[in-house]
Amino acid sequence: MGLRERTFVELLNDTFGTGLLKRIRHPLKPDREENAEEIFHALEDVSFEIGRGDRVGIIGRNGAGKSTLLKLLCRITEPTKGRIIMRGRVASLLEVGTGFHPELSGRENIFLNGAILGMKRREIKKRFDAIVDFSGVEQFLDTPVKRYSSGMYVRLAFAVAAHLEPDILLVDEVLAVGDAEFQKKCIGKMDDISKNQGRTILFVSHNMEAVRRLCNRAVYLRRGRLQSIGPIDDVCREYEDSAS
Repeated sequence: MGLRERTFVELLNDTFGTGLLKRIRHPLKPDREENAEEIFHALEDVSFEIGRGDRVGIIGRNGAGKSTLLKLLCRITEPTKGRIIMRGRVASLLEVGTGFHPELSGRENIFLNGAILGMKRREIKKRFDAIVDFSGVEQFLDTPVKRYSSGMYVRLAFAVAAHLEPDILLVDEVLAVGDAEFQKKCIGKMDDISKNQGRTILFVSHNMEAVRRLCNRAVYLRRGRLQSIGPIDDVCREYEDSAS
């Protein structure tokens, strides 16, 4: 077995014990054992059921747990307790940079995302032209996406998510990165795939006008807990009254 050089932190810990090391790291923190790290639950006791074809707006103030909920639903994060049951293929658009490989071109990422969703190459090719046309980035299709602006990135990412026919589409506030014309185009597309194709949409947004236009139901989260769920107008009114 070879010898390993010891770090300065290890030497301090062995020579003076952990107490001095903690004091160096946190000089103003009281030296009491009861000052353990506090456990914070981003979501707690949240339980609801969504039917096929529902268009659900998830609303609440910043820090209410909306984005965390979507990350749990698309399995980016695992819940510490409870369970999530989802039936069907899920596509998500949560953050700029999520889902695409930065070194690959836009064209390559379209096929990569389709493969991740379990689609065959011929299925992706069948929808390829519609994806490119909707995104408006045809000129840069063979450019690595790391060179895209955030707006271009979101355009292509949404086009892929919406056209590869997921059963459930999860969309976060990331659409706000796009311009007003593109946001309107996205709302129209989500409205079409939900009403005409029977697909389920969960839409996180602070834009109450967009939520009311797209959704038929809403989930109102407050401080990590489910405040209410029901018809879109009733829940949005409750949320707006609480914020006034």
